[in-house]
Amino acid sequence: MMNSRLRFVLGIAMLTSLCSINGNTRVSGSEEQPALKPIVRVVDLNIGESTTVTLNNGAQVKVKLLYLKESRDPIRQAIRSAIVAVQVDNESIALESGMYNLPQKIGRVQIDCSITKGYNSNGTPAFWGLEKDARLRFWPADSPLIKPGSFIYPVDQLWFATRTWYDNEPVDGGSKILPKIYYHSGLDIGGAEKLTRVIAATDAVVVSSGTDVLDGHKKDTPVASRYDVVYLLDARGWYYRYSHLHKINDHIRPGRLIKQGEEIGILGKKGASGGWSHLHFEIKSRQPSGKWGTQAGYAFLWEAYRNQYHPPLVANTRRKHFIKAGDSTILKGSQSYSATNSIQNYEWTFTDGTTANGPKIKRTYNQPGVYSEILKVTDKQGNVDYDFAEVHVLDPKNLTEYVPRIHASYWPSLKNKVGDPITFKVRTFGTTDGNEVWDFKDGTPLVSVKSDGNVKALNENGYAVTEHTFEKPGDYLVTVKRSRDDGVTSVTRLHVRVEPK
Repeated sequence: MMNSRLRFVLGIAMLTSLCSINGNTRVSGSEEQPALKPIVRVVDLNIGESTTVTLNNGAQVKVKLLYLKESRDPIRQAIRSAIVAVQVDNESIALESGMYNLPQKIGRVQIDCSITKGYNSNGTPAFWGLEKDARLRFWPADSPLIKPGSFIYPVDQLWFATRTWYDNEPVDGGSKILPKIYYHSGLDIGGAEKLTRVIAATDAVVVSSGTDVLDGHKKDTPVASRYDVVYLLDARGWYYRYSHLHKINDHIRPGRLIKQGEEIGILGKKGASGGWSHLHFEIKSRQPSGKWGTQAGYAFLWEAYRNQYHPPLVANTRRKHFIKAGDSTILKGSQSYSATNSIQNYEWTFTDGTTANGPKIKRTYNQPGVYSEILKVTDKQGNVDYDFAEVHVLDPKNLTEYVPRIHASYWPSLKNKVGDPITFKVRTFGTTDGNEVWDFKDGTPLVSVKSDGNVKALNENGYAVTEHTFEKPGDYLVTVKRSRDDGVTSVTRLHVRVEPK
């Protein structure tokens, strides 16, 4: 039976879904607040503009946007970093927009920058609804980012189990390098096609399932229905988009109230996925411009995952690097997390076998290909975790085509034990030459498979599948690579933790 709190919250959500705009019920021409008022406060500012922000706890802070600096790559002119300086009361802070950055504390607030104006110039401005120079978000200094218990991680798998593409990251995909940039809004969470469960992040009402849309949500809402997409609406008045689902469960029908954690469907690569298996998860809300736009979700996902799974240590070197052969890039591990704030070592192992130490490393790449560089972090308690820096290196003689790329995944990714079978999936993009070669790093022979090379993105059998078991506990940095006939090689890695039986 549904408890009384859930009935109350979702009853209001249902009411707003039927007779409101932006989740706020219209009564005699006025708007009431949503049943669950968000903690975050959002403002859009131009450089030099000031405003007063009233926080969730009633405190007021004075805010001014001081400057904005956006850095673009020389290949696509895509923004790879955007830095804003903000004055909060009498203190100033520099923030990088998106790119796996979390809110920072200054004075009485936590603050982040969701998006800046340059993403509109050669990208997709409608995603964000931004009309000024930058969007800033505020929470009280010691506040959670989202109401505890009201939001959970929307996939049943390990954090960073495979590739991600998060807020603001330029999507370097397809076959040809195009001048118009798809800057990611929302969160692409890679996973194992046809295996990974997708679950409701919040208590919600289903407003669309496939092409079936609830009355009242077909106009002046962010709902863009498609056969592989589900939209949910929660009591904050926020819409949640779940895309590329291989299967939508039969009971996920418009008008149905569902509980947080309920399975929506199975992760896949349907729709406009580009052929790689992932969940596109995106939150939409009204923005200060009055338009619908993305409510940047990375910080909410990370807080939810941390509260659910309590990881002691998480390595993070996520942002992708996009350069041409002969150029350098800086690999960073400084966004890694330690529950005790006690990371002691940042150790790097590169694809060519060389090593380095430190939270930031400058690295030059002379040969085209895709590199997967290992970051190992260790804290004072002896906990260890790994992540992988993905570096795309183009041939300087051919800057109109991508080099081959690989997506790999595994399932299950949580609580694997010695002797348990694990399913590994891999697909190469950009070449049909050669085979993918797996090295499970446990002393067993290499395994050769052959995916379709993404010739047809939605091919049901596009991924090559293999199964493997590990006979000893430990951390395995599983590697898979594939080479084009000219020797250009793509490498990717997965961190598989195996526990004792």
